Amino acid sequence: MKLEFLGAAHEVTGSCHYLEIGDKRLCVDIGMEQGQNLFEVQAIPVNPAEIDYILLTHAHIDHTGLLPMLYAEGFRGEVYATKATVDLCGIMLRDSAHIQQFEAEWRNRKAQRAGREPYVPLYTMEDALGAIQLLLPCEYDCEICLCDGISIRFTDVGHLLGSASIEIFATEGKEKRTIVFSGDLGNKNKPILRDPIYTKHADYVVMESTYGDRLHGGASDHVRELAEVIESTFQRGGNVVIPSFAVGRTQELLYFIRQIKEQGLVKANPDFEVYLDSPLAVDATNIFGKNVEECFDEEARELVRKGVNPIGFKGLRLSVTSDDSKWINLDMKPKVIISASGMCEAGRIRHHLKHNLWREESTIVFVGYQSQGTLGRTLLEGVPSVKLFGETIEVKARIVKISGISGHADKKGLIDWACAFEEPPSQVFVVHGDDQVCDSFATCLNEEYGINASAPYSGSIFDLIRGEYTVVADPVRIRKKESAKRRAMDIFERLVAAGERLLVVIRKNKGLSNKEAAKFTDQINSLCDKWDR
Repeated sequence: MKLEFLGAAHEVTGSCHYLEIGDKRLCVDIGMEQGQNLFEVQAIPVNPAEIDYILLTHAHIDHTGLLPMLYAEGFRGEVYATKATVDLCGIMLRDSAHIQQFEAEWRNRKAQRAGREPYVPLYTMEDALGAIQLLLPCEYDCEICLCDGISIRFTDVGHLLGSASIEIFATEGKEKRTIVFSGDLGNKNKPILRDPIYTKHADYVVMESTYGDRLHGGASDHVRELAEVIESTFQRGGNVVIPSFAVGRTQELLYFIRQIKEQGLVKANPDFEVYLDSPLAVDATNIFGKNVEECFDEEARELVRKGVNPIGFKGLRLSVTSDDSKWINLDMKPKVIISASGMCEAGRIRHHLKHNLWREESTIVFVGYQSQGTLGRTLLEGVPSVKLFGETIEVKARIVKISGISGHADKKGLIDWACAFEEPPSQVFVVHGDDQVCDSFATCLNEEYGINASAPYSGSIFDLIRGEYTVVADPVRIRKKESAKRRAMDIFERLVAAGERLLVVIRKNKGLSNKEAAKFTDQINSLCDKWDR
């Protein structure tokens, strides 16, 4: 019984952990890296076709975004997640595939002119649709048997619609272990979603540490703070542009703006229009409406019972088509524009930045975490100009960050969760945090709370029976890695993966009748004859 740390080890994105329990292989999360990464990430140590199960803590792409790539490489196992996570993955993985293919088309136009090899996307829409078909929806708080010796349970942690910590109850021979993966832990007293629910028992815990070095501060009045930004911007005649994650943060913003309008906090233009310019955000908002009873907190459910849409209001305009999006910047009337992506790395937000960054009267409002190396972080750091669509744009707009609007627990929230176990776990593994944050938070748990904690690097392996590391990996820093090479899957590697999958399929079919085995053999030989040059 072993646990191997792969993604989000001393980094904030790309979550992935690999487990072997008896003869079963499973991954908890299979996320895409986003922004700038410091360390090389070890690959899953087996062919994807050999993985039996994948468990998803929530739908964010840095926890799910490589699932279609695994499908392309031959994974056909079962994927377990909460019902809301399954719903959200259905739109988010398709959106990610669209982005992959769009980027490949753009790069290939340039490559063709330069005589370079074609760029291969991480995966296609067909891969995303295939992966979505493997998703199995689960209820919160129900123990689910995957097979003899392995069962799981999802517990709401209030980070995102459908987000969960996952308990894995593992048996190997006479040995039993409970391994808990925190997923991303949510903030307390946030709108719409329930507060995190604590888990009481665990032998081992893998927990995030995104904000393990800071506190969000006292209770902030985000409604009034946002209203003041909108008011002052409208008085100058500008737009309020909010880069926002399409799923989660956008719906929270709509909740705040509904309150702003109800309370009449914007005097300059009380009937102001809000443009939600993200097809993904529009679809996600609809999914929020379908998961009220399972995921909403009591305040939001009470609004629904009264017939009030918690995230809807007069003046909300949904922009779906590209023509809708273009029209927004042709209309010079002051407005609020909410668009993805939240870190400004892709999507329609970049067009809105192009049209507003140079305007002194406009305001760009950041309401979420900005990874190192992203355009969002660059703007927050005060860069005088940026390049968008090949054009240099001066940054004259007001840049504002509203702190504390976070889907992640702060240091106190993380400690509260870690200390809620009735008995301290044998080991807490600290992941999903910046390099120094992982170490400092593990030290905090050890020295201040008496909890045995460590912060493993990618490639480290822990024996869950013996309770010790069998491999302690050293950090391997990225020296030079082209973005295209990091994100693209080489065509020949895909061919090799397909060949390895064939071997896995052959072994799974041990016991075929002589007639079926002979037919299968003939088909393989025929394929080999065609390509054996």
